[in-house]
Amino acid sequence: MTGGHLQIVVCGAGPATDVAQLVKAAQERSWTAAVTATPSAMDFIEPQPLETLSGHPVRSTYQSSPGTGRSLPATDALIIAPATYNSINKVALGLADNYAMTSVAELIGRQAPTVIVPFVNAALAARAPFRHAVASLRDEGVRVLLGPGDQWEPHPPGSGNERQKAFPWTVAFETAVQLAARDRTRRLVGGHRGPGPDTGSDQTC
Repeated sequence: MTGGHLQIVVCGAGPATDVAQLVKAAQERSWTAAVTATPSAMDFIEPQPLETLSGHPVRSTYQSSPGTGRSLPATDALIIAPATYNSINKVALGLADNYAMTSVAELIGRQAPTVIVPFVNAALAARAPFRHAVASLRDEGVRVLLGPGDQWEPHPPGSGNERQKAFPWTVAFETAVQLAARDRTRRLVGGHRGPGPDTGSDQTC
């Protein structure tokens, strides 16, 4: 599938500093991309270079920048990466306590093709709440890249800096492209999914 709009949600973990790689991967395939950040992710990214690269404002709050609308562009695929232990549990429970999580909750509810790439250590990944969250998201149709089949495993505690260099940005995008192509075919046969979500002031946080 060539062309589409990718919504990226970054969480507060080391690989977030390299999210431009994902934007560039999308643009190389004639996709547009926009970045939304959780509050903690703002400590890891530089919004201005990302905005220049993507052509879209980096959103992290419900308050939109002057001259921009409150609705996201029509979204062909959503990638949440890096996804932290905390954010994965929130997404699975449907918690929407900030702009990014509200956007994710609504896009998944609209059945937007969604890929999540966790960045968690093995101790956190062993916790029952996390394992249940991953299983729940997969049951809901979300593609969670985690495990031997995806060649992406939790890293040993204390090794996050080294693991960051291997973060699978390209695999995440290619997976999203495949899901989006299937979704486009499904919509052509069965109907339209609708526009991007309105994450305006009527949402609670």
